[in-house]
Amino acid sequence: MSINLQKGQKIDLTKTNPGLTKVMVGLGWDINRYDGKNDFDLDASAFLTDENGKVINDSDFIFYNQLKHPSGCIEHTGDNRTGEGDGDDEQILIDFSKVPSTIHRIAVAVTIHDADTRSQNFGQVSNSYVRVVNDETHVELLRFDLGEDFSVETALVVCELYRHNGEWKFNAIGSGFQGGLAALCRNYGLQV
Repeated sequence: MSINLQKGQKIDLTKTNPGLTKVMVGLGWDINRYDGKNDFDLDASAFLTDENGKVINDSDFIFYNQLKHPSGCIEHTGDNRTGEGDGDDEQILIDFSKVPSTIHRIAVAVTIHDADTRSQNFGQVSNSYVRVVNDETHVELLRFDLGEDFSVETALVVCELYRHNGEWKFNAIGSGFQGGLAALCRNYGLQV
């Protein structure tokens, strides 16, 4: 049975699910009707950080132009440029058994491609969620609906998966940023 989380809640993943090593993080959203002439292109990304919350090197940043980590611990399944249809719009696969020991957190984010140029923001997005599924049994473990609390933001840190006492946990973040992907990259210590 899936657990619905609220912003700020944390939950054990591997401790309460013994043997869990592979998960699929699914992200979904809908676009509200608006008068703009441009399509919305939302992009999922993952920042693999050290204990200080910083990305050690460029290969620890997973996004539409770098879909797989060299260790094989994480893989983005590809860019959905329209977000149309039911179910997950983008997915990220994580194998906890392959995460290098130097990585302590995996922050999952969503940004709006060319948001400033297209005059787009998360106030025009609805029904956004993240869910974590056991990749071997396909059972949904948890879900976090982000709600409609955003207006001018162009980037969101949706959640973090992090190590705690040798186990992996999930933190429902739901924190917005202005400045899109570049602002997020700077936040995690990457040069843009």
